[in-house]
Amino acid sequence: MSSPPGRRARVSSPGTSRQGSGAREEMRRRLKDLIEANRVMIFSKSYCPHSTRVKELFSSLGVDYNILELDQVEDGANVQEVLTEISNQKTVPNIFVNKVHVGGCDQTFQAHHNGLLQKLLQEDLAHDYDLIVIGGGSGGLSCAKEAANLGKKVMVLDFVVPSPQGSSWGLGGTCVNVGCIPKKLMHQAALLGQALQDSRKFGWEYNQQVKHNWEVMTEAIQNHISSLNWGYRLTLREKGVNYVNSYGEFVELHKIKATNKKGQESFYTASKFVIATGERPRYLGVQGDKEYCITSDDLFSLPYCPGRTLVVGASYVGLECAGFLAGLGLDVTVMVRSVLLRGFDQEMAEKVGSYLEQQGVKFQRKFIPVLVQQMEKGSPGVLKVVAKSTEGPETVEGTYNTVLLAIGRDSCTRKIGLEKIGVKINEKSGKIPVNDVEQTNVPHVYAIGDILEGKPELTPVAIQAGKLLARRLFGASLEKCDYVNVPTTVFTPLEYGCCGLSEEKAIEVYKKENLEVYHTLFWPLEWTVAGRDNNTCYAKIICNKFDNERVVGFHLLGPNAGEITQGFAAAMKCGLTKQLLNDTIGIHPTCGEVFTTLEITKSSGLEITQKGC
Repeated sequence: MSSPPGRRARVSSPGTSRQGSGAREEMRRRLKDLIEANRVMIFSKSYCPHSTRVKELFSSLGVDYNILELDQVEDGANVQEVLTEISNQKTVPNIFVNKVHVGGCDQTFQAHHNGLLQKLLQEDLAHDYDLIVIGGGSGGLSCAKEAANLGKKVMVLDFVVPSPQGSSWGLGGTCVNVGCIPKKLMHQAALLGQALQDSRKFGWEYNQQVKHNWEVMTEAIQNHISSLNWGYRLTLREKGVNYVNSYGEFVELHKIKATNKKGQESFYTASKFVIATGERPRYLGVQGDKEYCITSDDLFSLPYCPGRTLVVGASYVGLECAGFLAGLGLDVTVMVRSVLLRGFDQEMAEKVGSYLEQQGVKFQRKFIPVLVQQMEKGSPGVLKVVAKSTEGPETVEGTYNTVLLAIGRDSCTRKIGLEKIGVKINEKSGKIPVNDVEQTNVPHVYAIGDILEGKPELTPVAIQAGKLLARRLFGASLEKCDYVNVPTTVFTPLEYGCCGLSEEKAIEVYKKENLEVYHTLFWPLEWTVAGRDNNTCYAKIICNKFDNERVVGFHLLGPNAGEITQGFAAAMKCGLTKQLLNDTIGIHPTCGEVFTTLEITKSSGLEITQKGC
């Protein structure tokens, strides 16, 4: 097959060999124009054999390409310097395909052999965008920004449907607005209250009555969140991503309808789509729930102190909220249908619950609300809750100022037109099944984040998955998101950090006789002078005896568990074993060092209570 020879590109130098900053910027602009204007752009030197090989490859593929021979243009050395700044590659040939930097000769041939080059060449110019991301949360923004970095034309659609109580928020998704960020800040507010109590034992003297001001706290937190919202919008603008504050809904395979808050509709097309719509809190489905109850969508911007609070549900959201509300001095009750922290290690979950009880949180176990009535209006008002036992006919009543529902979350996948284009979802959960590259059953539609079936519902997971997905779709990458051994922390007053398998899951996977569980209670030094309990904090590792005692489960209940768990999670990625922990010298005095001196196994039955540091 005859193939087109490369067309010669030209770039005139804006100045002498010693360029000023203005001339250099002009050179950068001209080079970027060449990259963006040409399907294949090769920066070459006429005598370079590697450049010749690349040209022959594109000719054999019948692909037209443009060439800039750096040894034949005026001021070629300066051109190559600026090209190095753009691509971070010093050598030639330097190849761009559809605005994506492929690399040099070896990388181009590698991309040809693994199919990535063909994928990059299949640019669909018939659509408005290369990529439309539905959902402006952590995962969606990560994917959109990375795709834009790779030279793609990207749109982000994000629209927050107000909660039944009227709460809505800005760009950034659940984590930033009504999740991780405000939760951790309120957790910190509660920890400061505990620190005030401890401080007297350390010699701090103060006579005035210390009290907490809910309004001051929420205003400061909301101001911080607003700054993050603005930062996200600014970043998208700087990267050339088109952010549209509208509700996205598929109408055709490659076409989406965007409806803004005024009901005005616009339509856009794209070659590829990423669904990153996240989840929203679930309601009870009983009389009075949506009229009078709040969820985490409402709590962090609540304009008044919630007062006496009933938390319905013992998920990590429920227990975290119960913990910081109690830490702020409120009367808190948690109503539990079944177990605490479903899906987490149950020994650890019960210890979390026990500490909450020590902090004054009351638990009503095996009950579910069947009716919520408003007794008095106000900010807060008074609500009556009727609850029924899950084990018999017994009912109980209670009065509260606020009822906070934390009974789970539903995926936002049922009202975005997926059925119109044939994307399959789990009809029960609303979750989207995907393959190992986050691809749905419709090839050009992908999904990331909390809506994925069987994947961790965590912000950093969505961020990583979104970034890697963009690199696979639009860059020369094959790296997939690793969903194994993802660390997390429950930010209850005493934090619970974990990585790997719960003890129950480890027994299911490896069988009990093949595991060794090392554990101990410990007493943080900071707690000693403060007079806090010496046998509350707990550490546990679960090891596979027949795999060199590799650590398959890591669990910690103690102060700063999130910070500690993060480091050990990296070690687990590297294949952490019990012997490696033994060989590690601890930092004294810290809580983390307890994992370097674990000796007692559960199977030994020996005592683990502590009497000193």
